[in-house]
Amino acid sequence: MYRNKKLLEAVRECPCQHCGAQDGTVVAAHSNQLRDGKGRGIKANDYRIAALCHKCHFDLDQGASMAKFERVTMWEEAHRKTIGWLFENEKIRVVD
Repeated sequence: MYRNKKLLEAVRECPCQHCGAQDGTVVAAHSNQLRDGKGRGIKANDYRIAALCHKCHFDLDQGASMAKFERVTMWEEAHRKTIGWLFENEKIRVVD
């Protein structure tokens, strides 16, 4: 499992990549998919995260208002946006 505390902390500075909220509740929401390393009691790798506010994270994890396909699509879109935001804001970068 890949873990990176600094990466998770950097995501807290990001707006929610689903609804755009900047309300102080944004956290790194880990993928809930088995293909990303999720297991019973095990979070996916820290590079498989999406910056989501408390409401969007709750909606995603509880899933009562969305079908599984909708939850996967929501998370995947937010994940792509999160990685882009992290690079664009130099929270992560490639070093030579």
